[in-house]
Amino acid sequence: MSAYTIRDIARLAGVSVTTVSRVLNHRPDVNEQTRKAVERVIAECHFVGNRNARGLKQSRDAIGLIVRGRSNPFLSALAEAILEHAKSLPDYVLTEYIDEADDEFLTALHMSQQTRIRGFIFVGSRIDDRAKVLENMEVPLVFTTVNGRAASFRRASSVAIDDRAMGRAVAEAMLSAGHRNIAVFGSDPLAGDSLSARFQGFCDAFTDQGLIFMPSWYRVTRFSLQAGYDAALSFFADHPEMTALFAMSDTVALGAMRALQDLGKNVPSDLSVVGFDGIDLGRFTAPRLTTVEQPVEEIARQSIHLLLDMMEKNASPRHLLVSASFRRRESLAAPPSSPAG
Repeated sequence: MSAYTIRDIARLAGVSVTTVSRVLNHRPDVNEQTRKAVERVIAECHFVGNRNARGLKQSRDAIGLIVRGRSNPFLSALAEAILEHAKSLPDYVLTEYIDEADDEFLTALHMSQQTRIRGFIFVGSRIDDRAKVLENMEVPLVFTTVNGRAASFRRASSVAIDDRAMGRAVAEAMLSAGHRNIAVFGSDPLAGDSLSARFQGFCDAFTDQGLIFMPSWYRVTRFSLQAGYDAALSFFADHPEMTALFAMSDTVALGAMRALQDLGKNVPSDLSVVGFDGIDLGRFTAPRLTTVEQPVEEIARQSIHLLLDMMEKNASPRHLLVSASFRRRESLAAPPSSPAG
């Protein structure tokens, strides 16, 4: 067994643990120069770590890690943290990165047909009718960033924040600052997932103050920089009355901030922007991004512990809520005509 860990390989190659995992799992979403650099370090170190298991999958059990959303740095950071917490496990972690429009449950089904999977961790999942394909799956499942309490699985745990409460906190901060015409960029508001819960909480705050959120202020977007940019460019050109934006992903918020600059708008003096997730980049933008910060390390640690308890101790499923924090930074201010602060 090699003395090197996947973390060592990532450090020596100058890339993230997630990128090394993608190379080991022969993912196509790694550019060729990076792939060759990582493979060179692997060869030089004679690395045969518990993630480098394509040739071992018939003789060893695996944990499946499915990340739904290749372009979302928050999900990538969470997956990397899970891999870090899982590095001491006897099982290797088989990681699959899929597009946010792809089906994570069919992906899990295909993985279980090809490899002996002892349990799955889903990152960025949405529990809906698609999940029925796994009804007969007996292995334990852990959903991160989404509350799985209402799922029909007998052996499903989850780790999430209280998305509804944090959506309310965002709206309360923006309303307190004096904003009333607030755009919201998110996914399907009726999907029943963590993102729709954020929107429900956001609307709760409007209702509490006797206000109405207009459906035309909501825009469905993909969760990428480009999607945030494109959505903001078209939306705000047609809605000059808007004074603020709540983007349900920091990635979307950052793309939108670039579009606003290209439209000649200043953030926050012309239009405030609030994101969600708390990715590192948001602390270094100009202005610094106001956001809801999810506890990545805590979510990753609890996800591994829940899965281990179910796999090793046959523990009953549990659904944990961990604390998130509202981080008010420079991108939220009073609207131009309001004296509020």
